[in-house]
Amino acid sequence: MEPLRVLELYSGIGGMHQALRESCIPAQVVAAIDINNVANEVYKYNFPHTQLLAKTIEVLMEFPTIESEHLQKPAIDVENKIEGKKIGPNVCFTSSKQCSGKEAILYKLETAEEIDRKHQQDSDLSVQMLRDFLEDDIDLNQYFLPPKSLLRYALLLDIVKPTCRRSMCFTKGYGRYIEGTGSVLQTAEDVQIENIYKSLTNLSQEEKITKLSMLKLRYFTPKEIANLLGFPPDFGMDIFRPLLLFIKGPQIH
Repeated sequence: MEPLRVLELYSGIGGMHQALRESCIPAQVVAAIDINNVANEVYKYNFPHTQLLAKTIEVLMEFPTIESEHLQKPAIDVENKIEGKKIGPNVCFTSSKQCSGKEAILYKLETAEEIDRKHQQDSDLSVQMLRDFLEDDIDLNQYFLPPKSLLRYALLLDIVKPTCRRSMCFTKGYGRYIEGTGSVLQTAEDVQIENIYKSLTNLSQEEKITKLSMLKLRYFTPKEIANLLGFPPDFGMDIFRPLLLFIKGPQIH
C-alpha cells in the first residue's frame, strides 16, 4: 500500500500532523498551510522537513472576497450581548426564582441544569483531574485575569478548579475575549465561589474587584492547553512561550 499523500490545511502548530504520526498510518504530509506566523514557527520547529506555506486557503483557491461589513456585524452583536451582561445594580445573586423584579440567577449566568451537568462531569472518576495537566514552577503573574476583566465579565466566566474533570473548549479568542472562549482556573481552591458571587450585590466597583480577586483566577497556559489536547510532553513549545500566550484554540489542533 502506497503511503497517503496528505495536504494539511489550517495546520496551526501541527496537532493533526502529530496525530497522524502517532496513528502509525503510512502517510506523508506533503505540505501544510496556515496564515499565523507564530503557529508556523512552532510547526517548523517540530516538523522541519514538511513544506509550510504561510497563505490562506482563500488565496490558494481564489475564493471571492467577502464584503467587510458582513464580517463586522457578528462581532458587534457579540459585543452588544456582553454589554448587557455586565455586573450592575439589577443583578440578583441568588438561587431564588423570586427576586423583586431583578434578574434571578444562580451565582453566575448559569441555569440549575447547567450547574448540575457540570457537577456530573466532575464526578466522572474515569476522567483525569485538571491538576494532572497543569504546569509546575512557572510565573503565573502574566496569566492572572486583570481587574477590568474580572469586573466586566464576572458573570460570563466558566470557572474550574484543579480538582475538576472538565473544561470548555479553548478557541482562538482565548485570552483576548471572554465569553465562550475557554475556562479559567481558580487557583485559590479554599475559597467558595458561591460565597464570593453572593456577596457582590450592592458593592462598589473597587469592592467587587477585591472580592473577585480572592478567587485568583488565571488563564490556562499554552502548554497546559496542549497537555489537555493530548500533545506529547516532548512536543517543542517552550522556546516559543512568550509568543504563544494568545496562540491557542484553532491554532493548537
